[in-house]
Formats: sequence, C-alpha cells, structure tokens
Amino acid sequence: MQGLESVMIDKKLLDILVCPVTKGPLIYDKEKSELISKSARLAYPIRDGIPIMLEDEARPLNEDEWTG
Repeated sequence: MQGLESVMIDKKLLDILVCPVTKGPLIYDKEKSELISKSARLAYPIRDGIPIMLEDEARPLNEDEWTG
C-alpha cells in the first residue's frame, strides 16, 4: 500500500473535476490528500489515488480552511 506522500493526482484529472455540490473548482491539498471546495466548504478525500467525490464522504472545512 502506498503512503500518502507518494499519492499524486493527475493534472488533467484536476482540470476536469469540479465540486459535485456547487460545480465550482477544487484545490488539491497534497499534504492532507484531499480536494478542497471552498464554495461548498467541503474537503473530499483521496483514497489510494482515487478522489471520493461524494458529499456524504466529504469533511466540512473549518472557518480557517475556507476563508484563508
């Protein structure tokens, strides 16, 4: 199994993925292995290199994360 530091998301995939809730852009957080949607205030996990784009699986962002 790969460690989080070795998981990379393809740039082309990032260019086409959008937040399923707002259809807004996503920001890749390599350190936390998440895709961040500031407009929805959600962080979608990336597991084994696969973005889990389900609202039920997303983590709510705290205020510092979505305002910064």
